[in-house]
Amino acid sequence: MKDRLLDKLNSNFKDSIESVSEFRKELTIIIKRDDIVKVCQFLRDDEELRFDSLRDVCGADRFTPEERFEVIYNLYSLKNNFRLRLKVHIGAENPRVPTVTGIWPTANFEEREAYDMFGIIFDGHPDLRRIYMPEEFEYHPLRKDFPLMGIPGSLPLPRK
Repeated sequence: MKDRLLDKLNSNFKDSIESVSEFRKELTIIIKRDDIVKVCQFLRDDEELRFDSLRDVCGADRFTPEERFEVIYNLYSLKNNFRLRLKVHIGAENPRVPTVTGIWPTANFEEREAYDMFGIIFDGHPDLRRIYMPEEFEYHPLRKDFPLMGIPGSLPLPRK
């Protein structure tokens, strides 16, 4: 399955792939930010591959200026019993990536969570708003520069 997948992606999206790695039999492909939607659409719709299940979308803070954040997509093909991880690297200055909610509606919740916790903006998302923190909270708690003890006074807490 891995060889067929890589052959198809290389023949259709050679310029979209930044790198391919395998660790403990898990395949990870880093995709260019602007190409993530068309690659995901292809992976879902190709009759042989059929990555019909988006298992998770999450963010990560790499804490490097040029590629500070990652968006990680964990895909699964029921037909082939095969898992695939896609990653997109995005910078700190403009943490934006296109939404994949049009391909997998389950991305709605996960993209909102990455927005809330990391401040990653998903362009074209149908309802991009905070999911855990109040709307007026101006910080993103899972960023590595967020203080471990929080920011005093940033949230009104109940009195004991």
